[in-house]
Amino acid sequence: MVILKSRIHPSPRHIKVDPSNFFIGIWRFLHEEDENMAEIQLSPYGGALNSFSESETPFPHRTGNIFMIDYGLSWDSPGKEEAEKHLNWMRRIYGYMAAYVSKSPRGAYFNYRDLDLGVNNYSSGNIIGSYDEAKVWGMKYFKNNFERLVRVKTKVDPSNFFRNEQSIPPFPLQPMYSS
Repeated sequence: MVILKSRIHPSPRHIKVDPSNFFIGIWRFLHEEDENMAEIQLSPYGGALNSFSESETPFPHRTGNIFMIDYGLSWDSPGKEEAEKHLNWMRRIYGYMAAYVSKSPRGAYFNYRDLDLGVNNYSSGNIIGSYDEAKVWGMKYFKNNFERLVRVKTKVDPSNFFRNEQSIPPFPLQPMYSS
């Protein structure tokens, strides 16, 4: 714990309380989960990662973050009631973690997708998606790099062939002629 705390000095925006309490609470949550199939992965930040500016790569979450957190939970028992029990556990641990994680805006890492931030609406045959909808979570994943990534997507994949629930959409195609 001392090594993690002494590695970098985070901005008060990111860590508001002593992180040692964080581990005590996490330990309690992990022992509470019935089937012992919960996982929390902490990927450390700092060091060489901070030597790049936020705009040099699509990944902007650098200075001020001590680590990235990935939550995993699985269960074998079938049924809606059983699923709701485990999902409630996950919601409770998210609530507990709120004091320790980024907010205003809440940040996220694209490879650890957080569908609660929003999803593309591909209804009615719309395969392009909405730039305005995607910007809601895109800014949380990519910060100011989102605009640049939309421009790249528009050049490389204007028909949005490569897409998922939270993929970056291309800018909508503009008609060549106006009437």
